[in-house]
Amino acid sequence: MEIIEGGNPQKKTRIAAVGDIHVKETDHGKWTEYFKNVGREADILILAGDLTDTGHLNEAEILKEELKACSIPIVAVLGNHDFERDQQKTIKKMLESDQIHILDGEAVVINNIGFAGIKGFGGGFGRYMLSMFGEQMFKSFVQEAVDEALKLDRALAHLESNYEEDLKKFVVMHYAPIKETIEGEPHEIWPFMGSSRLVEPINRREVEAVFHGHAHVGTLEGQTSAGVKVYNVARPILQRSHQLQHYIYEV
Repeated sequence: MEIIEGGNPQKKTRIAAVGDIHVKETDHGKWTEYFKNVGREADILILAGDLTDTGHLNEAEILKEELKACSIPIVAVLGNHDFERDQQKTIKKMLESDQIHILDGEAVVINNIGFAGIKGFGGGFGRYMLSMFGEQMFKSFVQEAVDEALKLDRALAHLESNYEEDLKKFVVMHYAPIKETIEGEPHEIWPFMGSSRLVEPINRREVEAVFHGHAHVGTLEGQTSAGVKVYNVARPILQRSHQLQHYIYEV
């Protein structure tokens, strides 16, 4: 866990959140002004996965250069597109810096706000979740979501045990922990959009809010069974339905 102090703790912190920016090899110069503007409008930037379009290292290099225009701390997770070429570990290492925190079961505290991050995984929701039964291939699929939920729980536990009791905790992930924020996507692909297994540590650890992406035709806002707000900040949703470049959350 990293602890980064800064700013006035009495002042409200503005968190900008966006996912699925899908940076391409041809995007050199495209994002500079965007990241400059985010730095003017917010105090922390969340990137909720699918940072690159195809997981190519050249795309990650372009993103690394573009992010130099961003003047505020960045908390990010990787998405399924970043895993496409099995270069996710290299992408994470390329992008990380004192300012940029790529979380994969880790936690970071910035301006007295805690962030825990995972990629997440699929598996479906509620009584339609895939069960740990049958062929080994199905068991492995389900186990991936279980492992991601355990990673999230450990990261949240670190925030609870290493900082003040009233620390506000936020979760960043790529896949959805609830079905409400993927409403709009075809029902046939819901099992690949996220999993209810991810929500248990969110409810139990009293998280303030969750930010995810992945579902480009989903719904901006929902909440867990315990009332935790969940925001699908996939950029296509923000742009198409809300004419936003990023979502702003004030703490």
